[in-house]
Amino acid sequence: MKKMTVASLVTLMTLSSVYATPVEPYGSAMESKVDDLQKEVAKLQKMLKKYNKKLYEVKAHDANDNIKWGADLRTSIDYINYLMASGEQLGNKDLMSMRLWLDMEFAPDSKNIFKGQLSMNKAAGADFGYGNQSSNSMNRALSMGGMFDWTSNEALADNSMKVRQAYWLYLGEDFRWFEIPWTFSLGRRPSTNGFLTNLREDDEALSPLGHVINVEFDGGSAKLDLAGLTGVNGMSLKFCIGRGATGAAPLFDRLDGAQYTKTGLPNINLAGFIFEPYNDGQYIVKTTAFSAFNLPGFNSSQFMKAFNANDMGVATFTRIGMMDGGAVSVLVDGLTEEGFFSNMKVFGSYALSHTRPYSNQYMLGLNPAQFDLPATTSGYGAAKEESKTGNSYWIGAQWKCMLHESAKLGLEFNHGDEYWRPFTYAEDTMAGSKIATRGNAYEAYATVQLTDALSAQLRLTQMDYDYTGSNGFFGSDGMPMKIDDVKSGANQYDKMKTAAGITSTMPMSQQIGKLMSVGATQEEAVGMVMAKYMEPTVVERARDIRFYLRYKY
Repeated sequence: MKKMTVASLVTLMTLSSVYATPVEPYGSAMESKVDDLQKEVAKLQKMLKKYNKKLYEVKAHDANDNIKWGADLRTSIDYINYLMASGEQLGNKDLMSMRLWLDMEFAPDSKNIFKGQLSMNKAAGADFGYGNQSSNSMNRALSMGGMFDWTSNEALADNSMKVRQAYWLYLGEDFRWFEIPWTFSLGRRPSTNGFLTNLREDDEALSPLGHVINVEFDGGSAKLDLAGLTGVNGMSLKFCIGRGATGAAPLFDRLDGAQYTKTGLPNINLAGFIFEPYNDGQYIVKTTAFSAFNLPGFNSSQFMKAFNANDMGVATFTRIGMMDGGAVSVLVDGLTEEGFFSNMKVFGSYALSHTRPYSNQYMLGLNPAQFDLPATTSGYGAAKEESKTGNSYWIGAQWKCMLHESAKLGLEFNHGDEYWRPFTYAEDTMAGSKIATRGNAYEAYATVQLTDALSAQLRLTQMDYDYTGSNGFFGSDGMPMKIDDVKSGANQYDKMKTAAGITSTMPMSQQIGKLMSVGATQEEAVGMVMAKYMEPTVVERARDIRFYLRYKY
C-alpha cells in the first residue's frame, strides 16, 4: 500500500511540473499544493526506507537466527497377539497410542547446523512413565531411560516431552590437502529408523543400517565424501563412536556423598563405520561393521529367580562380553526406466553378529555351575561360552498401488538363525523387533497419502520364532533353546512329575535327581526341568496389526 501511494505521488509531481508556470488565478494555490505534496513524498520515502530495513531484518532472522519447527503426530491402534509355547494366547485387541515428534533445525551459517527432535509416546489415557511403579522397576529402568535409554522414546511412557535427537553438524569443504567434502557431528544421534527400516515407516533413511542398529544412542560421527576423489557415484565413508550406557551413580544415589562415581556396571561403548561404495540414486549399496564393548546380561541364577517370581526386577545386569556385527544392504529404486516397475523399490540385506564372551561368562546361555548342572549338558552347558556367529537375511519390495496414485504397498521377509543378535531393541512394532527374530518374520503394509500433511497406514507384522531369546539381552536372557524342544520337554516333565514325586517347591537340582530316579538320563532330566520353567514365558508366535493416521508437516 505504501509503495502504491509513493508511486502515485511521484506521478502527480511529474505531471504538475508540466504546469510549473503559474496560471492566474490558480497559480499560487497550485504551487502551494505541490510543495505540500513534495514534503509528504519525502516523509513517505523516509518511512518506506525504514520499513524495507525492518523487513530485511525479519527475513534475515527467519532465514538464519531462529529454530524452524516441524510437527509429526501419529495416532495408532494395534491388535497384538502372542501364542505362548504352553498354548496360552495373550494380547491386546485395541491398544491405542499417540506419538508426537517436534522437529527442530537451526542454521546460523552455511557450515553449522543444529538438529533436534522432542518426543512424546504414550498409550491413550494411560501413564506408563518412569514414575509409574505398576510394573517392576527393572522394566521401568530399561524402557524409560534408567540404566539404558536405548528405547526411551520408542516405549510407551507418559505425556512428557523427552529428547530423542539433539546434535550439531559441521559441513566442511576440504579435508586436509584433499578436496574432499566432509562432515562432523556430535550429540544424541539419529540412530533409529535407518536404511531399509525407513521404507515401511514412510520416512527418510537416517544414519545407521537398520538391519543391525536401531537404538537411541549418544555419540559422534565423521563422514568423508569420496565421490569426487574416486569418480564413483555416491561413495562415502563414515566413522561412528558412541556410548550406550554410563556406569555411574546418579546424584544423591550414594549416602557417602561421592556422586557420579563408578558403579558395578561399566560403560558400554560402540565403534564402527558405514561405507557406501556406490549410490547413484537408483542403485544404492551400503555396508557397515561395528564392535560393542562391555555388553550387559542377566546373571543366570538370578534370572531363574525372576522366572519363578514372574518379576524381572529380581534379576540384575552384569558385564558379559563383546560383540561384533556387520551388514551389506542393497536397494534398487526403480527396476525399469518406464512403466509399472519404474516405481518399484526392491532390496536385500545380509547381516551377522559375533559374540565374544569375557572369561567365565555366558553370552548366549546359562552357567551350569550355578545350578549344579553338568557342564557338558547339551543346550545348557559350556558350549554356550564359546564365541558364536549369528546370521540373518532380509528381503523386501515396495511399489505404487495401481488403484490409487498416492498409495504404496510393501512386502518384507526376515530370517535369523539361533545365534542372531542385532541391536534393534527400538524397532517400531508393539510386538517386538521383527529384525531380531530367530526364525521367520513376515510383513505387509499399505500407506496412503491422503493430503499433503495427512497419511494413513495399515500394517501386518508376524514373527514365527524357532528359538528363544529373540528380543532379549545377553547371558541367560539370550539363550537360544529350540522352541519345539521346550514344548516337548515340558510335556514330558508333566507326564513324569507325579511318578517322580516332584513338588513345585523343590529346587531345580532336586527335581533333576527325582526325574533321574525314575529312568531319565541326566541330560534328559535337565532338559525337562529347564523346559518346564521356561514354557510359560516363551513366545512361539507374535503378531501386530496396526492402523494409524499421521499428520506430518
